[in-house]
Amino acid sequence: MGFKREKTISSALSPNTEQDDLKLARRLIWHLQKTDAAVSGLEEVFSGFIGQEYCFAFNSGRTAFLAILQALNIKEGDEVLVQGLTCAVLITPILYLKAKPVFVDIDETLNIDPVDLKNKITSKTKAIVVQHTFGWPAKIAEIKEIAKERNIFLIEDCAHSLGSQYDGSYCGTFGDASFFSFGRDKVISSVFGGMASTNNKSIALGIKQFQQELKQPSFCWTLKQLLSPILINSFVLPLYSFGGLGKWVLAFLQKTRILPRPVSEKEKHGKMPKQFIKKMPDKLAVLAKHQLAKLERFNKRRKDMAAFYAQELRGGSFIMPFDRSLGKNNPNFMKFPVLVNTNPRIILEKAIKANILLGDGWRKTPIVPFDTNIKKMGYQLGSCPKAEGIAACLINLPTHINISQEGALRIVDFLKNNGNTGNN
Repeated sequence: MGFKREKTISSALSPNTEQDDLKLARRLIWHLQKTDAAVSGLEEVFSGFIGQEYCFAFNSGRTAFLAILQALNIKEGDEVLVQGLTCAVLITPILYLKAKPVFVDIDETLNIDPVDLKNKITSKTKAIVVQHTFGWPAKIAEIKEIAKERNIFLIEDCAHSLGSQYDGSYCGTFGDASFFSFGRDKVISSVFGGMASTNNKSIALGIKQFQQELKQPSFCWTLKQLLSPILINSFVLPLYSFGGLGKWVLAFLQKTRILPRPVSEKEKHGKMPKQFIKKMPDKLAVLAKHQLAKLERFNKRRKDMAAFYAQELRGGSFIMPFDRSLGKNNPNFMKFPVLVNTNPRIILEKAIKANILLGDGWRKTPIVPFDTNIKKMGYQLGSCPKAEGIAACLINLPTHINISQEGALRIVDFLKNNGNTGNN
């Protein structure tokens, strides 16, 4: 009887990649001819899907956000309100413009709390950024009313929520402008990529001007993005089954800069590298458009996986913020958060030994990655106690297309046997 190695389950390493995506990436590497229509084609298809008149592609979601801030004339000294449980790459564009991020606590949906939001607004507040965390819509109707009453711009951060809906309308259609990410572990992926959208003609003109002034990323940078899903799926993930060898291979590929890191060291310290302020490469636009065509199937799987986790873990000692009445919400469940009463690091380390990679960076601190210098972000400990409490006990369960029913059951069994969770 031979030894059977269980397939590696990964939460964040190229989760959306299927065989047709790998085949497309290989073809694009050898396809030297430029396809200039690819970017405009992606913008057109995305506009038709989301129902926004103006859509502009960039090489990252943070660049799309920066374009919106520029179009809204956010400048030095202006305050931009963001939620406490967020990512460093959302903060760096604000700091890049020498504006001030003001952190607002979260509510039970893991999104910005309208009550604390009102308390944090000042005469210097110019914009509110609403993040639909892990695909669960924020209390957008209430927040929109607050922004309207105070004459403040409302920006939707839809990096997690492509396809999520509130009251029959897509997230990304409620604010003055919105932005989306096509990062390696987002709803759809072109490894790097993003989109800004709006129905406001004046804002659109500002975004378009910003886009036109940008340069294309280098061929080398684009090549690395195309190589990323190939190397991760062909070498890194398979080698995790051999004593965790894949971890060292990934570290080597990133240290030698053959593979890009999702968040750079500069960004963890409040700086926005120039490499992220670029146009969308045509080859990555082809990948993004290819993935967009799969969105309905992708999100159906996410919803099925979320329902499975909720059913299997319900009644125990697990706290599941998204196991609740949907109401007017139709979330995509990009991830399924679970709260534990022990150090998540201990659980994640045990999971690695079981060939289950649950580490996605959303842990330990209110601004991820976990090793972000939060002082450089302008965050003061104690300013968002709910966000800090959630960050200290959060584990995200994967819901992506490559998680099978068998894989989800492995995760559930692991948590029941090793989670040591309870009420907080």
